[in-house]
Amino acid sequence: MELSTGCKGREQEVIELLAATFAASEGAEEGALIGELTRNLLITTAHADIHVFTAREERSLIGAIFFSRLTYDQDDRTVFLLGPVGVATDRQGAGVGQRLLAHGIAALRKKGVDLAVTYGDPGYYSKVGFRHITEEFARAPFKLKYPKGWLGQSLTDARMTPLNGSSRCVEAFRRPDYW
Repeated sequence: MELSTGCKGREQEVIELLAATFAASEGAEEGALIGELTRNLLITTAHADIHVFTAREERSLIGAIFFSRLTYDQDDRTVFLLGPVGVATDRQGAGVGQRLLAHGIAALRKKGVDLAVTYGDPGYYSKVGFRHITEEFARAPFKLKYPKGWLGQSLTDARMTPLNGSSRCVEAFRRPDYW
């Protein structure tokens, strides 16, 4: 398996992978929603505010993850939001996602990112160091439908402490139905 940074020239392939992955697990409507989110992340997000990591095997895209900037108006730490995350359905359960996540987190650490947060399955994301955080600890940009899925981790040697102020996500995530 080859892990890569970025997806220049392969944007449509990444969009299709994530849409198909979510459609298979959550239904066609969710697949379309995540496909649209992925497209918007790629089109509207400034280069400095997004990191994309992919996994390929024998020329086929088998996984993709996104990190986008999340800012807090009273906190100067660098925070990135993980999502969406997708692995081709025929490769799920083989460790592709965990290796891809570990690769992306390590790359963000090297870039000096302080914290990563995500909104998803605690059982899955805890395998790569994410822990439950409360909305008081780190405000989400919108009201969370499933607060138990709000997760974070420090990417430095410092203990994770609460983020101060209200948060602002990149434009593509500015829809309450993603939260």
